[in-house]
Amino acid sequence: MRTALCVLGAAAALALVPAGHARAEGQDPDRDFTISDPRITESSGLAASRAHPGIYWTHNDQDAPLIYGIDSRTGETVATLTMEGVGTPRDMEAIAVGPDGDIYVGDIGDNLDGSWDHVWIYRFPEPKTLKDQKVSAKQYVVKYADGPRNAEALMVHPKTGRVYIASKNQDGGGLYAGPERLSSSGTNTFRRVDEVPWVTDGAFSPDGERLVLRGYFSAKEYAWKDGRLVAEGLGDGGAGVGAPFQGQAESVTYTTDGSAFMFGSEGANSKVVRVDRAGAERPSGSGSGGPSEAPTTPGAPKAPATQDQGGQGNATVGFLVLAGATVLILGIKRLLRRG
Repeated sequence: MRTALCVLGAAAALALVPAGHARAEGQDPDRDFTISDPRITESSGLAASRAHPGIYWTHNDQDAPLIYGIDSRTGETVATLTMEGVGTPRDMEAIAVGPDGDIYVGDIGDNLDGSWDHVWIYRFPEPKTLKDQKVSAKQYVVKYADGPRNAEALMVHPKTGRVYIASKNQDGGGLYAGPERLSSSGTNTFRRVDEVPWVTDGAFSPDGERLVLRGYFSAKEYAWKDGRLVAEGLGDGGAGVGAPFQGQAESVTYTTDGSAFMFGSEGANSKVVRVDRAGAERPSGSGSGGPSEAPTTPGAPKAPATQDQGGQGNATVGFLVLAGATVLILGIKRLLRRG
């Protein structure tokens, strides 16, 4: 069954690459890169290191307490962290770096949609050196004020340090705020503060003024103020950011300078794709790994992402393939986890 998943994911990914799209890899940090570590087959979260420029932290969607540091210049793993002091993870889905330099890991997935009355968050200081090592982690018990649910997105605000979780539901999920400070000695109750679409990951911008949320087929960036999503005349308040087509779209984060998004997906040799933020100033020599977009004024709808010449038909076919492949992948994955 796992082989079938890989085949479907690979077929979808091949069908969804716009014609003529090519990117140089392994030269500069924060560009497109391919995760080469054969151990990483279900990269489910992505966070840019604050201590080590060009390094991205990720983890598998599985029950091993392992966190991997990937060098975006080469795609190679430069550190494998083994969390100690926590129980056996059930379904790690998200990762973020807080303002204190600590790494937060969300063991918040629940593919049976509410079968667990609590989930966990793990937290440990980001290592000062990049090497294989054990890290002492704190474990926090999390419950939702309105009952159990499935979630794949955990975000830590870069100024306040408050932790947020976005639940995942095909009819729309909720954005939940944790207490001002997490407690390792009791239960941390997360309360619903807003509505969100179907979300597989999210991240705050480095300045804390924006929040990006992605799903399987799209991503939106929202303005953020006083602990809430801010509507800007765009219906639900979000602006599309030209997310790339990916076999199983699982993760997103900002580059540390906030000039671009980095989008990741599950699968062996999965690719992380850079998409420049519309209107953001690009660092010297930078390029975008995703569809191009024209700059927009804040709160204004963004122009549709453009395809390479001759690629529009491929993109349409690719979207249909992606939709069908995603349904099959999710169905098979659910059967695997129930079996």
